[in-house]
Amino acid sequence: MKTKQESIFSSKTLTYFLQLTETMNYTQAAQILGITQPALTQQIKKLERTVGARLFYSVGKKLRLTDAGYTMLDATHKIYDVLNHATDQIQQSTSATQGEINVGLLASVEDSVFEDFAIQSYRENPDVQITFHMLTRKELWDRLENNQIDLAIMYLPDDSIKNWKPYESKRIISDDLLFIHHDESLSKKKRIKFNDVPETPWVTYPMNYYLNHVLHESFKNAMVNFPDSVARFTTPQQLLRFSTQTGAYTALPNSFMMGQGAQEQTWTARFEPNIRFDLAFVFRRGKDKIPRIGHFLAQFDQYLNTKDYLTRLQEIQQNR
Repeated sequence: MKTKQESIFSSKTLTYFLQLTETMNYTQAAQILGITQPALTQQIKKLERTVGARLFYSVGKKLRLTDAGYTMLDATHKIYDVLNHATDQIQQSTSATQGEINVGLLASVEDSVFEDFAIQSYRENPDVQITFHMLTRKELWDRLENNQIDLAIMYLPDDSIKNWKPYESKRIISDDLLFIHHDESLSKKKRIKFNDVPETPWVTYPMNYYLNHVLHESFKNAMVNFPDSVARFTTPQQLLRFSTQTGAYTALPNSFMMGQGAQEQTWTARFEPNIRFDLAFVFRRGKDKIPRIGHFLAQFDQYLNTKDYLTRLQEIQQNR
């Protein structure tokens, strides 16, 4: 028979509770968890009975945390922090050239440089197994929080994360978002203001993707309506192909476009004001002290010291 503590702090119970606190919506949380809404509701009610207090209440259609809910949320985060710290301490005693490294890569990032580095890393350290996971921004943060990945490769700054205290970042490259168009009358423009962007259909990243969010915010700050999107894709290759085949406009990182070569009837321009962001490693604070993680990051530094990121990207693209 389970004790009261076992009922409260089972992995499944905490996962369900945390997911509901993130979405504050039973339907969305159940969909993300892959269970039915009644099953989620039953688990939350069971947790509330165990702790002896309601954890959520509703105001109209909006769900809110009670005082007890906030206490439970704080305790849950502390539990994960203790477990993550213990895991890190254990891993710090391991070898720099053996073991596993899990890397989460933002799905919208051009991945060829990291694939090339993984090949080189394997040749030098065949006993280190590197696993790459292509993930959305939310999945990256969830897996960092739960210690399911060691490193995330993602775009920054990310204003969706309010608490940076548990994390560190290491910049890989600064990049610019370019306007991709097919209007010959604009072909000589090196920069374009948002209110000068023609009202032509666009192809974009999905709504919840980082670069789409940044682009929407830039148009909003310029007090210009965002163009109609006729299609959405998750990778820059897909976006560029759709754009060149249909004439739809788009926006893609400069680093990606530099490796593509000339595209027929396709031109680029920087936005005015410019949209700049960083591609960076993000990891839980102290994670780089684990020997194999520290060695991995040092290897990557050496890899870019030999040839910089853009040079490697261009060479990889040209050899494909």
